[in-house]
Amino acid sequence: MSRFSIDPDIAKARTPSKDLYTDAQLFAEIKEKLFAPSWQFIGHTGLVPTPGDTYPLTILEGYLDEPLVLVNDNNTLRLLSNVCTHRGNLVVNEPCKQAHLRCRYHGRLWDLDGAFRSMPEFKEVKDFPTPADDLKQLPLRQWGKWLFTALNPAQSFEIFWGDIVARLHWLPLEKYTFRPDLSRDFTVRANWALYCENYLEGFHIPFVHAGLNTVIDFGNYTTELFANANLQLGIAKDDEAVFDLPASAKDYGKKVAAYYFFIFPNLMFNFYPWGLSINIVKPKTQSETTVTFLTYVADEEKYNKGAGSGLDTVELEDEEVVEAVQKGVRSRFYSHGRYSVTREQGTHHFHRLIAKYLG
Repeated sequence: MSRFSIDPDIAKARTPSKDLYTDAQLFAEIKEKLFAPSWQFIGHTGLVPTPGDTYPLTILEGYLDEPLVLVNDNNTLRLLSNVCTHRGNLVVNEPCKQAHLRCRYHGRLWDLDGAFRSMPEFKEVKDFPTPADDLKQLPLRQWGKWLFTALNPAQSFEIFWGDIVARLHWLPLEKYTFRPDLSRDFTVRANWALYCENYLEGFHIPFVHAGLNTVIDFGNYTTELFANANLQLGIAKDDEAVFDLPASAKDYGKKVAAYYFFIFPNLMFNFYPWGLSINIVKPKTQSETTVTFLTYVADEEKYNKGAGSGLDTVELEDEEVVEAVQKGVRSRFYSHGRYSVTREQGTHHFHRLIAKYLG
């Protein structure tokens, strides 16, 4: 059996080899096999609100590290490679408004849809231009104002996100406003997968998160598994800071304090009655991770109440424990663990997806 074969029966399964968290070669392999085929969050429509707006970005800087540019092409949003097809220079260096895309190195010009337009001093070049001279256009999907892409999509956006979109069809997505003043990055001295594993089980809440445990009904905490995602449903102990669910909602009648959605391999969309906290897990090395918290507020009066309160404190509590685990898994006395059948379904599912994508 491969070190990354995970038994589908959680009662029999062992966790993966500790190499998942410590091996540099495997860390590099995971980049192309797990992250490049997955759908990554890239921002929101407000980055390019009017025709001609361009916004350069890098997906998972320092890991996937792919330079792209988001473009408003006559009110059609496009996502293009931000690398010149002549000599590899970056085309757009800062957010700006342009009628065309022009490389400042040698003057190569493209339309806003990425189609090659012209190039100085190239009249003598044979068999030119070809489609290879266009800027690569990447798939771009939208849910509400949020935008997603995949560098090398293995499956459709709907396979990753369909269950989530359907579950929250009733949300007033137009009310969610990005708050950069409430958003920040955290550096975690642990492997990216350890951070995700910790998120994927509520098992640790009574032991690690004293404050959160006072508002979440741990006994009714549940996990639902989807193809490439899962949901942890947080039920409140009382009626404060819960969703006002319409009758059309699947969870109507429940005191829902939080929807914790995980989208494989590294996205967390945490919906609270006040809004949304997007957590993006960004691998740096096999033992260091950056986690970006992006805050979108829909109801200012409910902000920082209930399960969605004190998120910085919860984050620091999580960091402390996963950093300790990173130290522990290096031990010569540790190789594999086992799963709680009732509390670690999400972690087991995550490990099975890793094994699947690693092949």
